[in-house]
Amino acid sequence: MKVAIFSTCIVDLMFPNVGQAMVEVLERFGCETSFPNKQICCGQPTYNSGYHKETQKVFHNEVDALMSADTDYIVGPAGSCVAMLREYKNLLKDDPKYADKAAAMADKTYEFSQFLYRVLGVRNAGAQLDAVATYHRSCHMTRLLREREAPYELLANVKNLQMVPLPRAENCCGFGGTFSVKEPQISRQMVDEKVNDILSTQASVLISADPSCLMNIAGRFSRRNEKIKIMHIAEVLNHNVDPARIRLADQPANV
Repeated sequence: MKVAIFSTCIVDLMFPNVGQAMVEVLERFGCETSFPNKQICCGQPTYNSGYHKETQKVFHNEVDALMSADTDYIVGPAGSCVAMLREYKNLLKDDPKYADKAAAMADKTYEFSQFLYRVLGVRNAGAQLDAVATYHRSCHMTRLLREREAPYELLANVKNLQMVPLPRAENCCGFGGTFSVKEPQISRQMVDEKVNDILSTQASVLISADPSCLMNIAGRFSRRNEKIKIMHIAEVLNHNVDPARIRLADQPANV
């Protein structure tokens, strides 16, 4: 199975370790990965800021880049950015040159944990993490991709990982891309609430499937002189892996 890696800006610039972990997990499950070099930003920040016409060139570039490779799927490490790629189907539906390509791209694009769980059928990635953790579910992952199951199921099968429910898990962390810039006071109140909820779990690790949320929350922890270890779900599923523990959906639990 051939997979094109959609890295996202924030992983490229801030969390290259997340991209590496994602690739290593995918290749462990038999995927042949490639990285289209011409990919850039998905265009979400400028589009959401009202620059709809100007962002068309970004959309076109991303479609050309990610569809340049002959792959079965496109996989990215951020629910928010993947949701934007899927939205291309609607945003470019009247574009005579790009409508069909954008629709084809959207249909084969998945967020990392969603791809593992729903396409590859992974139930146990073979990972082990000796920690107490809580999971922050990002807004775009749950509300736009409508993915509420895959991350939880994959984390539930990580050996020695104790997951503690996060109070008010449905609440936004306050980042929202440009929202945190345009409404900094509201954003700070939102992330403070999120930090307080995380602290209430007494978890030592915060896990998420969206690097931008992790960046925002970790930044607030730092400014408050509070400590928490942040991990993207790809890093968790790539931690201390024992192939003997790997299980797919059609295999019994003791394999």
